Amino acid sequence: MKRAEIRTTHDAPERVARAVQPDNTDEMTTRVEGDAVVTTVERDSTSGLQATVDDYVVNIRVAAQLADQHTESNHE
Repeated sequence: MKRAEIRTTHDAPERVARAVQPDNTDEMTTRVEGDAVVTTVERDSTSGLQATVDDYVVNIRVAAQLADQHTESNHE
């Protein structure tokens, strides 16, 4: 089994984690640790792991951008 852990920090980590969790496959877990969103991915093959991580990186970027926009709009 191949494994990767992706850790990103955010101003609103709970919001970001909630946004990416629906896209998780059975091989993925996402949790919040302080200001970080931590996602663990396990796949049988390196190529499968790479493809899943690539997809996740796109999803986390979009979720973070949307969460930041939402946070910024609350402070205006």
